[in-house]
Amino acid sequence: MLKISENMSIPLSELQYKAIRAQGAGGQNVNKVSTAVHLRFSVKDSTILETYKEKILSFKDHRISKDGVIVIKAQNHRSREKNIEDANNRLIDLIKKAIVTKKKRRETRPKRSSVTKRLDTKTKHGHVKKMRKKVDY
Repeated sequence: MLKISENMSIPLSELQYKAIRAQGAGGQNVNKVSTAVHLRFSVKDSTILETYKEKILSFKDHRISKDGVIVIKAQNHRSREKNIEDANNRLIDLIKKAIVTKKKRRETRPKRSSVTKRLDTKTKHGHVKKMRKKVDY
């Protein structure tokens, strides 16, 4: 089980891992060993609650496809196990970000003192600019 929060977890059977060759420098090891990992998680076919599914699918992220599949590529580490762990952690972070509900903003009005301060500075600035004009004799 991949635990996301206290009341939400994903069974490991719903996660698909595919070992691929990593990009970039690494010497001869890069050409021989497939240490990078593609993690695929189908949100639509998962067992998580429908409300969470809707929130995740509506979340704007390039890793979520139109089909509702989250694809994460992990290749930061030299071992496959660490890359799998990294991919799992990044999936957890993505789902947590998508599920969080933002606080509704309460409208507030500026205080009278701040309004008068702002207007005073505007008139002072206007006066300074007026004094910069050419003097007409």
